[in-house]
Amino acid sequence: MRVVLLLGPPGAGKGTIAEALVGRTGVVHLSTGDMLREAVRQGSAVGRQAETYMKRGELVPDPVIVRMVEERLQVGAGGGTYLLDGFPRTLEQARLWEASLGRQQARVNLAFLLEAPHELLVQRLTGRRTCRRCGAIYHVTNIPPKQAGICDLCGGELYQRPDDLEETIRKRLEVYRRETEPLLRHYERQGVLVRIDSSRPLEDTVAELVRYLEPAARES
Repeated sequence: MRVVLLLGPPGAGKGTIAEALVGRTGVVHLSTGDMLREAVRQGSAVGRQAETYMKRGELVPDPVIVRMVEERLQVGAGGGTYLLDGFPRTLEQARLWEASLGRQQARVNLAFLLEAPHELLVQRLTGRRTCRRCGAIYHVTNIPPKQAGICDLCGGELYQRPDDLEETIRKRLEVYRRETEPLLRHYERQGVLVRIDSSRPLEDTVAELVRYLEPAARES
């Protein structure tokens, strides 16, 4: 089993790039958000524990998140490459999780950091529009709907979510910077951090990541 991290600030394109890598390399994409929703849906012990915090509008504590990731990786411990999208989020989360990885005789093999200029991140995020009816996501310049303000899929109204407003975005980016600087230094010291320019066209970014992942796939 090989473990690869996909890190980066909001707006860096982690989800889109992860989907492209699944199609190109066959990696297994793990998103903590998706795993949380699935654990709650299945009613697992971790899911029930997480749900008590989510219902109160609180962040799910690190030990619960780490346990959920640990259980998912145990399912695939026989081999393959696992791409974790946006996890771990903090140095404390990383240390808790790496202790469990050690018990599985595994480690973080690569940690990709997607980077883009600050103002480009703001532009990407503030331009996002969401359908009120079906939840489809558009962008006013990058992925515009055929008709302004109307969802192509269901005809629903497109709106800007409160967490996509510029003031909120800038605060989110500052919180990200403060929380992740120690985490990035941690992976730099381990010699696994790879900085990737995600301001380029998607295909260029994905092609660079594939070049790193293909040798890893052959070794797994």
